[in-house]
Order: sequence, then structure tokens, then C-alpha cells
Amino acid sequence: MAQPVLALGCALVTGAGCVWYLPALADLRAGAADRPPSRRTAALACLTGWATVAAVGLTLLLTASWWTPCAVAAAGGTATALLRIRAAVRCAGERRETARLWEGLTPDGPLPSRAVRRGAVAALAVTLPVAVSVAVLVPATGLALAR
Repeated sequence: MAQPVLALGCALVTGAGCVWYLPALADLRAGAADRPPSRRTAALACLTGWATVAAVGLTLLLTASWWTPCAVAAAGGTATALLRIRAAVRCAGERRETARLWEGLTPDGPLPSRAVRRGAVAALAVTLPVAVSVAVLVPATGLALAR
């Protein structure tokens, strides 16, 4: 596929991604007093990821080689992943602190755990890729499930 076509695709995807990066920009502009540090770091990760997609599209237009867009994508993807991991670690610390504070306020002990939600997420993480693979591969191979 030609590089200008891929650059156009990057531009269209970046434009459609406004539903993610505009709220993230609002979180950053709100200030430290209004948003917890984990949410601000997650917003920065979101903006970094979308800026990476835009930068890859720009490098696809400006360069003839493939290694430059690949290097931009690798650097931006790494930065985005590191920021998102940092946000997750901060969020876990904030939740532990909140649980510790609520523990002193509730007479029956701490609030119930979120084990049910984690179980549901784990079940979706396992079954969703299998379901998508079956939905794609069965029509592609021409197999019929109900004969």
C-alpha cells in the first residue's frame, strides 16, 4: 500500500479519535486540584498515543523510507505504554489510600472487594478473542456450524 494512502488513513483515524483525546485534554486542562494524579497521567498517555498516530501519518507523507514511521510508532507506543502503566500504579495506590480512609469510617469493616468485576473482566478477556476468531475464521474457511 502506498504511503500517502496510509497517511490519509492515519489522519482519518486521528480525527475520529477526538472522542478520546478531547476529554483527555479537558482532564489535563482542569488542573491538579480537580483531577487525581492517576487520571491526569492516564490523560497524558491518551494524548501521547493519539499524537503518535498523527506523527506517524506526518512522517508517512514526508519520508520515502519505512524505518522513520516505524521508529516514530515504536517511540510513541513505548512512551504511551509507560505512561499508562504509571497511571495504573498510581490509581492502585489511590484506591488503597481511599480504602484505608473508609475503613476507619465504616462500622462493619472495609467496603466489599471488587472481585466480581475482576472475574467478569477476566472472563471477557478469555472469551472475547475466541469468539472473534470463530466469527472470522468460520466464514473464511467455509465451514457451516449448523447442518
